[in-house]
Amino acid sequence: MEFGSDADHDVCGMSVAIDVVGGKWKLHLMWVLGEGPQRFSQIRRLLDGVSEKVLAENLRQLEASGVVHREIYPEVPPRVEYSLTPLGEELNVALAPLERWGDRNRRQVLTHLAAVAS
Repeated sequence: MEFGSDADHDVCGMSVAIDVVGGKWKLHLMWVLGEGPQRFSQIRRLLDGVSEKVLAENLRQLEASGVVHREIYPEVPPRVEYSLTPLGEELNVALAPLERWGDRNRRQVLTHLAAVAS
């Protein structure tokens, strides 16, 4: 989806939200950054299996959407921290019910998936 046109007001809100957090890692990134500012290496350790390239790309996309802030500290070597913006904090609040649903229904969903796989 590409935003920036005159028809933006016609774009469904769900489409906007999915565009921001869609993909394998963005929801996980929102969860990690919801704990507070994190350095790139900390995020990578917390998200087992994400490559450096994919992590950097997802952080750039979240930053471009306005939900993540990248702060560069003038140190040697430079320290970079990522955090949620107020918009990102609001999005994280909106995502909390989804996490609760997953927690409540984890066993049932995994049981169904296992039955389909066998």
